[in-house]
Order: sequence, then C-alpha cells, then structure tokens
Amino acid sequence: MFDYIRDPAEIYKNSFAAVRAATDLSGFSGIEADIVVRLVHACAMPEITEGLVFSDGAVAAGRQALGNGASVLVDAEMVGHGIIKKNLAKKNAVLCTLNDEGVAERAREAATTRSAAAVDLWGDSLKDAVVAISNAPTALFRLLELLDGGAPRPALILGFPVGFIGAAESKDALIEHAPDFCVPFITLKGRRGGSALAAAAVNALVQST
Repeated sequence: MFDYIRDPAEIYKNSFAAVRAATDLSGFSGIEADIVVRLVHACAMPEITEGLVFSDGAVAAGRQALGNGASVLVDAEMVGHGIIKKNLAKKNAVLCTLNDEGVAERAREAATTRSAAAVDLWGDSLKDAVVAISNAPTALFRLLELLDGGAPRPALILGFPVGFIGAAESKDALIEHAPDFCVPFITLKGRRGGSALAAAAVNALVQST
C-alpha cells in the first residue's frame, strides 16, 4: 500500500548520508563532526550546528573516560534509558539520583528543584565521570556551583538542558566557567536540548571510542 524503505541497514546508511549532506560540518574537527552527525540524526535539525560548542579536547576526554569505564551521571531517567548499554564495553554504571530517597525533602528545604537537589548526591561519583544534563537548567547551575566549591571534577560535561527558563543561561554559564575548573564540555547554546540529544551525545562518544 505504501512505498517506503524497510531494510534496517539501508535506512541506517541512508539516514547518516542524508544528515551529512544536509549539515554544514566545516566548522568542526573530524572527531567533532562524528558527534555532530549523531546529534543532528537524533533531532533532525541540521541548524543546531550554529549553537554547538566543543571545548578543546572534549571529544577525546569523553572517549578516554568511557573507554576507561567511567560512570555516566544523568539528571533524568529518560537519558539513562536512551543510552545504549550494550555498547558500554566496560559496563559503565549509569547513575540517576533524581528519584532517590530524600531528594524531594532536600529540594523543599533548599527551596530548589529536585533535579538540583539530586546533583548534591553525586558526591565522589563526580570524579572522572561523564555528566549528561538534559532537562534541568537548575541541575547544570548546581553542578557548576559544586565545582566552584571544590567538588571532584568530572571528565566531561554534556550540557543539553532544554527550556525557556534558565536553559540558555545555564549553558552560557557552562561555557564561561567550565574552563575555570579545567573541565571539558560539549553544549548546545540557546533553548534547545533534551534527553534525546544528551543520550545521543553519550552514545556517539561510546561508538567512536
């Protein structure tokens, strides 16, 4: 009844060929372009290249950390579900503390969001981890506050919070202050972001290790 491509291998091949044809990759290094292609594939918006920012050595840092078995800390369960676990060769732990016991109470006491309160529980797990923030600008702001206070440094921050309130500002803060803590990052400036992009960034790093 309908004429469409059914073969999974052909769909996969054609999808990435179409992404590369539609996307201006001229502003990115070769290893950065591999990540960009998968991010564009996840959202079907080639125009996000205008806002993507890679700090120096970010891709290499993420690859090395994941290859060494680094934990992946996420702000939302959906990001964790989007990470392709079978591709984590070291069976890296994927940690989300959003629904841990006591988080809601911490948030109320601090007059903040559960997402921000959950970041406080990462503690020593931050050291050399890959952090993927997708939904909550308050989580990214809180992470930067903790780093400013001397918290262990992650290997890489993937900053993709989405929304109209605080998202753009939190990513601007990441770009401005992450170098102060010597922490590499990848982010998308502005309002756009979300779980699909954060998970795609992790998957792209894993698949390129």
